[in-house]
Amino acid sequence: MQVNVSVEGAVLMAGADWEFETVEGKDEVRVRVRYDGTEAVDARVRVEVPVSAGEHPHWLIPGLFYGDNRDPECARLYPRYAPGEVDAATLVSDHWAFRADRAATPVVFAWGPEGGVALEVEANTPLGLSGLGFGPASVWVSLPYREEPFSYVGQPEAVAALAESYRWSPGEAHELRLGLWKLPSDRTSYVPILRRLRERHAEPPVQPWVDLAEAAELTSYGLWRWHYREDPAVLIETALFDRELAGDLGPRGDRLAMHVAWVSGIPYAHALLRHGRRVNNPAYVSAGTAVIDTITGTLTPAGTFWGCWYAEHGWRGSWTPVERGLHARTLAEATLFTLRAMAAEPVEHPSWRAAALSNLEFALAAQDAEGNFGSMYHLDSGKVLSRRGAAGLTWVAAMAEAYELLGDERYRDAARRGGGYYASFVHEGTLCGAPEDVDLAPTSEDGYAAVISYVALHRIDPHWISTARAAADWMLTFRYTYDVHFSPQTLLGAYNFRTRGADQASPSNQHLHNYGLICTPELVALSALTNDETYATAAVDHLRFARQFVAREDGDFNARRGMVTERYYHTTCFGPPGAVLTLSHSWCTGLLLLASEQALTLPSINW
Repeated sequence: MQVNVSVEGAVLMAGADWEFETVEGKDEVRVRVRYDGTEAVDARVRVEVPVSAGEHPHWLIPGLFYGDNRDPECARLYPRYAPGEVDAATLVSDHWAFRADRAATPVVFAWGPEGGVALEVEANTPLGLSGLGFGPASVWVSLPYREEPFSYVGQPEAVAALAESYRWSPGEAHELRLGLWKLPSDRTSYVPILRRLRERHAEPPVQPWVDLAEAAELTSYGLWRWHYREDPAVLIETALFDRELAGDLGPRGDRLAMHVAWVSGIPYAHALLRHGRRVNNPAYVSAGTAVIDTITGTLTPAGTFWGCWYAEHGWRGSWTPVERGLHARTLAEATLFTLRAMAAEPVEHPSWRAAALSNLEFALAAQDAEGNFGSMYHLDSGKVLSRRGAAGLTWVAAMAEAYELLGDERYRDAARRGGGYYASFVHEGTLCGAPEDVDLAPTSEDGYAAVISYVALHRIDPHWISTARAAADWMLTFRYTYDVHFSPQTLLGAYNFRTRGADQASPSNQHLHNYGLICTPELVALSALTNDETYATAAVDHLRFARQFVAREDGDFNARRGMVTERYYHTTCFGPPGAVLTLSHSWCTGLLLLASEQALTLPSINW
């Protein structure tokens, strides 16, 4: 393949001041660059590979860019590709370049009707943080990075393009290694490449701060001490690290709200209850039970769970601009974990069963002939307000597990039809819509929902293993395969924080999180089903990552004992690289508790 090397960012006496040599080998190219000028210059090396990808290429930068990256009707603004357009106001462009630490793996893929290409570079090089770019006719890497045509830092607007340069001294030379692959037109051809690059950085493994038992002990305490409130029994969504400020900041302090699932609610109450049963802690058992009682005890006029409870308003809908709208994924996840809590409990809970059955009946009625469960509903009428995206996919898991627990054939039929409908989203890599707050953006959470759903569906209908595997492969594109470098003067740098095994939340929300813990047992099961350790290893990596930054005592990284943050800032987005969001979140704490409890039942795996 043709490889072009150029220098930019320097005022040069003459082009002859620079010497380039490229040597291509199997799956790689080595570029030797030498500066022979007489004075030091600030410059940037760019290595570019032409692509013949037709009028509308398909792009992939893992964790960062998926196809066009944003549906034209998506309400959330973040970078989108559109041929022939450049508009800073809407964050649309026909070419993009990003700093490499925004990517879960620093590689850019491009596909057209007749094939594609992939170009990879180390994120951290002797020339600085590298960059990845693509345009209608080429893909490239920059050393160091330059973002184009503008930058996105988490706000719904463009900012001036971020860039760095490297100061070259006379006679200085560097050899750069890049991965280079020619690809078939199959857009899943990224899978073996990402596996190879993941294995390259497998050693040394992340060393968690605490073992599984201590992680469970700390997070159960944190969830109960900082997030549990009585009368009504709820798990508030966020709690400030700084408890002196928590009561003084009003709505900017502790978030006195609770979703029924997703960022709070039943999944984490179930985790607390499960842990309380195992260690015989009556306070935890009582709290977990009471929270699920609160949520299952009050349903909408449509017969579903509500979306969110607020201290000042009571029960309301989901986070949507549509008045009295409910989000499908949140309802389905609440139903799924109600079923799991029912199955795990040694005693009957009639209100839990009644609420689960009511939600299942609602979803059965909402499912259309194609199998689509809908994405948004009206909480009064039950009308399906939207069927766009794949937010309804989690109903497949809820229906499958309802069939396992209750034996109603209607649930199995609904799960099968839903699995058939959403399978195209998985195999085409167009999953989107799982979180309430980013509309139709692709997110890591869509991958988790797909893995949970297709592993559950395979248990009751053993024909879905290829779809479950494809879901896991797509999900793992969000998982960091290397360690971002942090300044030692930042919090993450001072604590030697490792990013390998973390997940980028989404191209819209560029921060690292631990929500992937929600499908820990499914990944282990998938490895057993496929005789492929990749998925179990990924589960181990993520749980090792997540057991960093668990507050071991009051004052640990300025948090309180048992607290876990939602956001680790690893790139320039929302906050400075090396910082954390100084809030404990109920879902981050609860998922680490849940995954630790689940992992303790799998002692054969080296967690």
